[in-house]
Amino acid sequence: MLERMPFFGPGLSRRTLLATVAGSVLWPMAARALGVASSIRVHDHGTHTRLVLELSENIEFSIFSLAEPYRIVADLPELDWTMQGSPLAHPTGVVKAVRYGLFQPGRARIVLDLLDPAAVKNAFVLPATGGTPHRFVIDLEKTSREKFVAAAGPQNRIGALAATSAKPVPAKGVAPPGKKEANRKKLIVVDPGHGGVDPGTIGLSGIYEKAITLAAAKQLKSRLEATGRYRVQLTRERDLSLELAERRDIARAAEADLFISLHADSIANKDIRGLSVYTLSEKASDREAEQLAEKENSADNIIGVDLSHESQEVRHILVDLAQRESMNLATKLADRLIGELKRETTLLRNGHRFARFAVLKSPDVPSVLIEMGYLSNRQDEASLKTEAYRGKLMAAVVRGVDTHFGGLQSASRG
Repeated sequence: MLERMPFFGPGLSRRTLLATVAGSVLWPMAARALGVASSIRVHDHGTHTRLVLELSENIEFSIFSLAEPYRIVADLPELDWTMQGSPLAHPTGVVKAVRYGLFQPGRARIVLDLLDPAAVKNAFVLPATGGTPHRFVIDLEKTSREKFVAAAGPQNRIGALAATSAKPVPAKGVAPPGKKEANRKKLIVVDPGHGGVDPGTIGLSGIYEKAITLAAAKQLKSRLEATGRYRVQLTRERDLSLELAERRDIARAAEADLFISLHADSIANKDIRGLSVYTLSEKASDREAEQLAEKENSADNIIGVDLSHESQEVRHILVDLAQRESMNLATKLADRLIGELKRETTLLRNGHRFARFAVLKSPDVPSVLIEMGYLSNRQDEASLKTEAYRGKLMAAVVRGVDTHFGGLQSASRG
């Protein structure tokens, strides 16, 4: 049975962009958690809002702010989060929501979503005394928008814990899809959506999308490898935060033949259920697809990533990056996946949909996103929580991948 995970709360040039490869693929294995986080709470003290995190031992930390939307981000050493229950049942003081989790190996992150601009008045760790554990404290006080924006950005960190920066992988050129070595096993990168600080959708029973997607991704990896025809790499193998661009760049750095991103969304109408497969398009197939893409594309804001330096490029990246051949191959794959998946589960009307998902914008890796069902629907959620049902879906995906590559080989022989 899947368990709830600890989360609570609601200009580059084209050449430079194509050459950049995220360093996440070189992250080392995570070190043992430095300490245990047992409680987190927020109080409104009138003149300031205070967050208190109880810890098993002393830690170093760093804090910075991000605008659009207003956020305060605290980076800590990797922690074992053991607390249960929400630290913030409703907005308190200047804090609207609290998110926390593993941001990258060796690094935990707390993100405070703010109602209004606020500055860090105090930040410190109190030593343990008697029966009271160590406490990490942040005091926030209201400030003006002008002062908040002027101080925002990771470059304005306070605290002793230095920012980590991943080492880039040597840049590779853009390889035409389907033109890699013919005799090697096909490499498929499977992307479990969300993770770490970002839980994705929270289901009716409290299950987190990030747990569903990771479980399904591991099942898909196992089934693909069992055929003996594929090599498989996961973008994350545990509860870890990843930026959208990092997920794409992992596939590009590995020179993957396919990228498959797994998700499980929610919708206001709880009676709607069913699976769908998305491919990239500048024009969404319908308003629902457009809203879903907007929601997923905001994931980097949730985990506390500064995108201000590339917002212009991110908004207009599609025209530069979406190579027609990759999109055509992704469309063919989606149709074959739909053909197999409809034999195993209920599909939405127009099961193959199109939207501007940032995670699908690789220029040289055919990419699809599978929405496995709605966690807002009781039947879909109950099914996706079971290993047997996820296994049926992943077996259908394997058949679709087999058919896809078989079709490409037939076309090349013809």
